[in-house]
Amino acid sequence: MRNPQTSEPTDAALAASGSPSMVAARIDRVPTGRFHVKIASILGTGTFFDGFDAISLAVVLSIVVSAFKISFAEAGLIISAGYVGQFIGAICIGLLADRFGRKKAFIGAMVIFALLSIACAFAWSSTSLLIFRMVQGLGLGAEVPIAGTLINEYLGRKSRGRVGVLYQSAFSWGLFFAPLVALALTSTLAPQLAWRVLLGIGVIPLLVAVWAWFALPESARWLAERGRHEEADAYVSKMETEATSRGKVLDEPEPLPAAAHKAFKASELFSGQYGRRTIMLALLWFTAYFVIYGYSVWLPSLYVKVGHLPPANSLLLTVLIGIVVILVINISAWLVEKIGRKPSLLIGFGVATAAGAYGWVMTTTFGDTSWQVLFTTGCLIALGISVPAAVLYMYTAELYPTRMRGFASSSASSLARLASVLSPFLIGPLLDSGGVGTIFALLGGFALVGALVIGTAGIETRNRSLEDISA
Repeated sequence: MRNPQTSEPTDAALAASGSPSMVAARIDRVPTGRFHVKIASILGTGTFFDGFDAISLAVVLSIVVSAFKISFAEAGLIISAGYVGQFIGAICIGLLADRFGRKKAFIGAMVIFALLSIACAFAWSSTSLLIFRMVQGLGLGAEVPIAGTLINEYLGRKSRGRVGVLYQSAFSWGLFFAPLVALALTSTLAPQLAWRVLLGIGVIPLLVAVWAWFALPESARWLAERGRHEEADAYVSKMETEATSRGKVLDEPEPLPAAAHKAFKASELFSGQYGRRTIMLALLWFTAYFVIYGYSVWLPSLYVKVGHLPPANSLLLTVLIGIVVILVINISAWLVEKIGRKPSLLIGFGVATAAGAYGWVMTTTFGDTSWQVLFTTGCLIALGISVPAAVLYMYTAELYPTRMRGFASSSASSLARLASVLSPFLIGPLLDSGGVGTIFALLGGFALVGALVIGTAGIETRNRSLEDISA
């Protein structure tokens, strides 16, 4: 209704149009447009640098090992320390995202990992580098799930899978460019300087944080849940106006019956239907990222130590695998809308399982540890496990209601950080002792567990409203 004297919407009308159920219904029928591109640009830039920084130390690990005169097992502790920080950051800052908003949590995470990038670049010992990477991990671990939550809350149900997965590719582009930049730096600078410059590049996200402060909208779904109906209505109205200005005809919103507002309690993650989903997702995240970090962190060092390649050639092969990952993510964006989330995840875990088995057979039964076998195995593992890497952030955000989506997404992804701690810790000593076959068997075994979990407990969410999935 409108006020007859001013023609402006009445308070009651604003409250209705900005209510949680109406906001969700309005968002669900708005096609992707400039409003979404703006959000994706800001969040995607942050996610790109998160991926870049997450892998930057790994791609120059052999140089750092030489610089500080440490073993690969000790280097594994440095890698693991960073993931300990990410585990803590994902949980703590994820909780803040549900209480104070996605935007503020995202900016805070960016500032933390940007400032600590400089500290890492000036590390004077392996111990100082370990400490700085752990603190930096607080921001690295929180940024991706919070950004993924925010963008998912603005996507309509018909394009959420495709656009959400394509957005998530920003992280993989960061992983892709890290070895490229490392290759350029090691070719032009002394090794002692090259790795420090690479880590120092992580300060750039400080500019992204400033950009986000002025230009990033808060989640309309979160605002509506917090009773800030006018703000929520304003953001959704902007989306609708932008869509209609492009000639799009929007259907009338069809809100689901309004559910009673509930204050979120952390224990809710482990009760009822959410408890079952939490256990399923915890296993998926843990197994997927044990494999992801198991191969991505150590493969460059495997090429050098076992395959006897020069570091520059090792980085080049890492770049080639990065190209495979980017291609797979684009295919995944099509798969999740065409065949669904569950079949896509099952295919990804299945391919990674077969790849691990291939590497184990070739290196143990046939005793072939050439770089060609290592590269082929790594490429096949990347081919499979990149599907869960691309899909899980979006899939996790779909399975929980707005009141707990930020914390649930961050908590689930924290299991990836826990796996990332364990993976380098276990694989480092195996690399020192030459147990290459055992490494591949371990990675294939974890991928098999992931396949069994999604196959038996997975929930299909394709073309469904977030509110319908989480009801």
